[in-house]
Amino acid sequence: MTEGHVLTIKRSITVKAVVTPSWKEEAEKELSNAISASDQQLAQLEQEGQQFINEVRNQSANPLDPRVQEQVGQIQQQVAAKRSEIEEQKRNLLQQQVQIRELEMEQIVEQGQIESLCELTVGENLVKKMQVSITVRDGVVESIDEN
Repeated sequence: MTEGHVLTIKRSITVKAVVTPSWKEEAEKELSNAISASDQQLAQLEQEGQQFINEVRNQSANPLDPRVQEQVGQIQQQVAAKRSEIEEQKRNLLQQQVQIRELEMEQIVEQGQIESLCELTVGENLVKKMQVSITVRDGVVESIDEN
């Protein structure tokens, strides 16, 4: 490329949030909702697993047939694996909830990433162009930092 050319590139921007009472309340509310959703998923999983097992047994002339028992065992294994996965997600959510409660007011925490486009020209520092973060307080941009 020669001088004068402009290239538009995509970059990730780190979003940081200032911990405030309303931020904390919103974060805890989101986590509580996610934990409730996990509980509902677990209940639904158990119910559907049991229904499926009952259907397999009811469709068989001999519910004690080894092939039926093998199918039931496979279903139970699949339900147990999915239950473990959901329970792990729930444990992570509970751990995040504890971490949020321990945050101090005015502390800055990383909240996520967003993408943006930026222009790059010959002679500019690519690393500096890529290292951008924004800090928000209750949803309002407080600063844009180009590291």
